[in-house]
Amino acid sequence: MAAKTEKLQAFVWEGKDRKGNKSKGEVNGTNLALVKAQLRKQGIIPDKVKKKPKPLFGGSKKITPFDIAMFTRQMATMMKAGVPLVQSFDIVTDGLENQGLRELIAAVRNDVASGTSFANALRRHPKYFDNLYCNLVDSGEKAGALEQMLDRIAMYLEKTETLKKKVKKAMTYPIAVVVVAIVVTAILLVKVVPQFESLFQGFGADLPVFTQFIIGISEWMQKWWFVVLLGIVGTIFLFKEAKKKSLKFSDFVDKYVLKLPIVGEILDKSAVAKFGRVLSTTFASGVPLVDALDSVAGATGNAVYRDAVMKIKDDVSSGTQLQASMKTTGVFPVMAVQLTSIGEESGNLDEMLEKVADHYEGVVDDMVDNLTALMEPMIMAVLGVLVGGLIIGMYLPIFQMGQVV
Repeated sequence: MAAKTEKLQAFVWEGKDRKGNKSKGEVNGTNLALVKAQLRKQGIIPDKVKKKPKPLFGGSKKITPFDIAMFTRQMATMMKAGVPLVQSFDIVTDGLENQGLRELIAAVRNDVASGTSFANALRRHPKYFDNLYCNLVDSGEKAGALEQMLDRIAMYLEKTETLKKKVKKAMTYPIAVVVVAIVVTAILLVKVVPQFESLFQGFGADLPVFTQFIIGISEWMQKWWFVVLLGIVGTIFLFKEAKKKSLKFSDFVDKYVLKLPIVGEILDKSAVAKFGRVLSTTFASGVPLVDALDSVAGATGNAVYRDAVMKIKDDVSSGTQLQASMKTTGVFPVMAVQLTSIGEESGNLDEMLEKVADHYEGVVDDMVDNLTALMEPMIMAVLGVLVGGLIIGMYLPIFQMGQVV
């Protein structure tokens, strides 16, 4: 119950200032009485004070990783400017439109204001702040360098989310092509082909084999289209559930998705980039290498690299050099291994790992652009074959009639 009474809320007010001029505004507070007292301290005589109504549309949006990255960047900026931690929360919250994010930050702020450490306050919201985030904040608090740590975390989140967005773009494009092709073909089979079929019934002659084949598919689609639709939706649902609940199936998918042409290579290079980015961030933050590798294993986003990183952790624990262990796994590119080797020998491992991340993020960026350019003619080709094939099949009888005449 105490947590509810301490919840920070937005209030709107109308009143008069010291000069008697009418004014209005918005202020955050825990309850109506405290908000009125706060306004009086500011020299405002409040006439109306009420909770800010929630907007009908877009008020409580889903909190995305980009929102967390933005919050971290703003907190780093505030603290670098010398603003106290609790006041930084208030300033950041005032500038947010996402009600869900406002409530999340307000909850963290109240915990910190009541004496809880920043890291422990974040740990109460594992849905939005993972172990890596919380551990890095904890390290920053203990080292007395929270502002630098928040800046480093913000950069890590921004880079990681940008990379994820690029990979998602690469995956979405081919899927969009397939979906468009299926939808267009289905519409033609269900709506257009039957019109031609009724026309052909008056010809009194045998139709071409190809035309009969298309009409047969059209008749089947008209009768069983809902079965096809349910089958597609059911397959997608079962695939997602199996990947979520079965580690063995998820690992199987992760293994073979890397073997896909073009897309597999993009996923492979993105996993290397994530490896370099996370390990660079954690190692530069003072986290021991063996402990840092635990965070890296879960952040690569692929079971093949997760298993490889766990093997590297075991090797490093027994005294093997990082670059030597990376080489024995057989999954890391030569350049990544060489840059890591240079970093170990020069004592600048975090800088070299950051260069690994920067290089492979650039590679992924180029590959996504190339894929986009490649897919445009492929879209035309796929749609041309499907739509063109259907149209030719429907016009073949008409062409034959023209030849007979």
